[in-house]
Amino acid sequence: MSTPDFSCVITAAEGGEEALATSAESVLDQSLRAVEALLVLPAGAPAALRTAAGSLSARSPGRIRVLDPGADSVAAMRNAGLDAARGTYVLVLDVGERLQQHACRNLWEAGARTRADLVAGRWSRLTGDGAKEREPSWQHPLFLRSRTVGRFTEAPELAVHDALVTGFCVRRAALERHALRYDEDLTHSGMLFGPLAAAVVGRIALVRRRIVSGRAVPDAGRDLAGLVEAHRRVCHVLVAQGLAELREERDRAFLLDHLVPLVRSFPELASATRERVAATAARVLPGCVPVPALLTLPPVERVGLRLLERGDADGVLTAAYALRRRGAVAAPLVMGDDGRVYWPGGPDPVLDVTELGHRYRSFGELKLMNRLTRYEADGPLVLLEGRLVLPAHTGPDPDGPLTAHLEFRVRDGSRAFRAPVDTLRPDATGISWSTRAGLTRLLRPLGPRDTVWDVRMVVEDGRTRSVSDLFAAHDLVGPADRSPALPRLGRTAGDTWQPYITLRDHLALRLEARHRPARTARRLVHYATHFRPARRARLLIRALRRRRDRLHARGLKVSVYRSWLLRLPVRKGSVVFESHMGTCYGDSPRAVHEEVRARGLPLRCVWSYAESPAGFPSDAALVRRWSWRYLWALARAEYWVDNQGFPQHLGKPSGTTYLQTWHGSAYKRMGFDETRVRMQNAPQRERLQQAVNRFDHFLVRSEHDERTLARAYRLPERTLLRTGYPRNDVLLAARARDEAEGRLPRPALAAELGLPDHRKVVLYAPTFRGGPGKRRRQRLLLDAARFAERFGDTYTLLVRAHYLEAASLPVCPPGTVVDVSGHHDVSELLTLADVLVTDYSSIMFDYALLDRPIVLFAPDLDAYAAERGSYFDLREKAPGPVTATEEELFEVLARLKTADTGFQEQRAAFAAEFGGYDRGDAARVVVDTVFARHTAPSRAIRTGEDGR
Repeated sequence: MSTPDFSCVITAAEGGEEALATSAESVLDQSLRAVEALLVLPAGAPAALRTAAGSLSARSPGRIRVLDPGADSVAAMRNAGLDAARGTYVLVLDVGERLQQHACRNLWEAGARTRADLVAGRWSRLTGDGAKEREPSWQHPLFLRSRTVGRFTEAPELAVHDALVTGFCVRRAALERHALRYDEDLTHSGMLFGPLAAAVVGRIALVRRRIVSGRAVPDAGRDLAGLVEAHRRVCHVLVAQGLAELREERDRAFLLDHLVPLVRSFPELASATRERVAATAARVLPGCVPVPALLTLPPVERVGLRLLERGDADGVLTAAYALRRRGAVAAPLVMGDDGRVYWPGGPDPVLDVTELGHRYRSFGELKLMNRLTRYEADGPLVLLEGRLVLPAHTGPDPDGPLTAHLEFRVRDGSRAFRAPVDTLRPDATGISWSTRAGLTRLLRPLGPRDTVWDVRMVVEDGRTRSVSDLFAAHDLVGPADRSPALPRLGRTAGDTWQPYITLRDHLALRLEARHRPARTARRLVHYATHFRPARRARLLIRALRRRRDRLHARGLKVSVYRSWLLRLPVRKGSVVFESHMGTCYGDSPRAVHEEVRARGLPLRCVWSYAESPAGFPSDAALVRRWSWRYLWALARAEYWVDNQGFPQHLGKPSGTTYLQTWHGSAYKRMGFDETRVRMQNAPQRERLQQAVNRFDHFLVRSEHDERTLARAYRLPERTLLRTGYPRNDVLLAARARDEAEGRLPRPALAAELGLPDHRKVVLYAPTFRGGPGKRRRQRLLLDAARFAERFGDTYTLLVRAHYLEAASLPVCPPGTVVDVSGHHDVSELLTLADVLVTDYSSIMFDYALLDRPIVLFAPDLDAYAAERGSYFDLREKAPGPVTATEEELFEVLARLKTADTGFQEQRAAFAAEFGGYDRGDAARVVVDTVFARHTAPSRAIRTGEDGR
């Protein structure tokens, strides 16, 4: 081969012959042909490894070279490979890592195009069980797009995270020019080489393609000292480059990427390994784990790292349980003199876990860690000992009768057996317990299907009940702890109980067949269920299930709807209502429905629901969205009423009137004004246009809506009803009541939510920030825990997540933060709130009608407006203060009366501009207009200002 474009150095230090062949073959399979592989063997390599390397070289002479430099360390082997490389670019692989088929071509083209000395791309690593692969989450923003940077500080993640441990190449001329080599005295030299190369070379190219797969799972516990030393040296490189701020980010990333996973892995390690790792940590971590970086981590993570730094193996194990079971109390928490809650170990800020909110939960509400410390099998009897953790602030009633029992439950929860706990010894920090259970006589499974049983303990004090799983290290039980089993179907169904620790770290029992009768019976059962007739029966059942599922497939439903259901005659007087795609009973469709019911109109009303009928009127006719009954109701309805849009694929029957009430005025660009829609292809835009063309009536509440929503959706003039929103009638009525009678007493909803009169109510209702997809839970931009800590005595925070999202709230003092996302009608929440905090949500247009304070909390205002587009400058027209940080928001709320004084005129102008058609009688006018033939003929129909 002439001078190759790429030299791929593969160090065969570990992994064996198969892994070496996998890496080498991935090099040979490259779509860029001018690539060579250098297989570097360690000193004293096994004969089998040498034979395998020789076979690979003989298969592809000229493309694979075998090097035997007699090197002992991986770094020395890599340096030998760099010295022998002939390619324009050099890439280093660990044995077992695989190049993607076009990896070298992608790197080469990026390097040739940009003349970069270093080209890097994505890589993935094996997960814990080695069955799947995934990319580290921090790679997404780094390689979001292909780009070129003049210096690595323009892409700081290259040095902050271990981005350059694989999946990158360096120009050989740059290696020689800067004398770049791996540090041979460093076991984790790969962590240092990449950042050092990035710091000294010039231009760097980043490609968004994946380059390497199959990177091994990092094992920080095996050589923690070498890992820490490599991190120190990377930090020295950053400091030498004058990048102290990057060092701080690097420290935090090192904790999250390496040390926190090490803490999390403690339950899986053997006892001796845990002690060895903790002893090493106590020697090498002090001074390497800066307190400022620790304090930026979540509470349990920083606790685990502090205990690891102290060399407390048992404490780290406890913290690992808390990490693996979020929300569990794993240690006897103590109250400090400052009112804060600490992990055992003193009033150390790093051990402060107050924000977990455990002190606000009672004994029965807490998830307490019940640690199993002993499991011994003696024939049919089993001795179990453990300790249930109790935090200082709560525990069972000291005057009540304390009892406990173990509960053995089959994995599907269908059956359970109980065994009393013999001894309970409560003290200030927990309850020690022990019992002997006759496992053989106690557990009587059938055998074939109920083979796995979980164990938990129930503690009762006469009033409350606490349930806890039995946690244990994975090496607590083993093959020697088996017990005989006696299933109801006899010992042929199983003969042995084998305890084991699950992936979730709790005790379970598995029914096994260890003796000949049971093994023979299981083989017979396996044969009976797998020979040809049984296989055919299973295939037939599977085919029938597929056909059944096909009957409920959305594509078939759409086809049947279009072909057959639309031919059915319209049922006069029938109405289908839907609000926010069936997620709630609320908004303007509810107001219209209640107006219809209050007037006793002869209409047959049906509501659609998406997930659960809870919250809908008990006497309302309901159909599940996308069910056959739903399609039948839509096809035969004389009227459709909704505020979002019935499914686009469903055409409107010819005799149906579609009332689209819509769900808010527009700040962000909508419809065909959206960049996302403009970038769609013609068929996609046509589908949207066809869906909009179904509207017969579209409600608007101001001239602004006519200029924005009506134009953005290309609505004809004849469809517009200038009535305002029926949902806002209650807001105008509430404002009139406030002016006439005052704010007290509050609506009945306040009592249902447990809101005291002495606290003002702040409603936090952010907008939807995601794209198309399933509903997901995400953390709010506003820190509810900080809000409760600062304003808990004066405000109650009601959190209303968008109906397409779900809020993830921290535990806060009772009565300070309430999640009202599940409440169906937001108008009831608006009338209850004294203050509204939102961002860009259209809820601000409605709340302005109440003439109550509005505060906009928009940390990402400029980015959001640039990405989504807007119809006006929010800062210019805002009905209240616009805040960009939590501190600014809290300052406004702390002096709300003063801050709001300067916005009263602006809020009135805002309400007039965006709610000019809202006059408090929208529901009546809409019903008179849309359902005219079902109402009394004498009813007057209000039109817009211009008589339309």
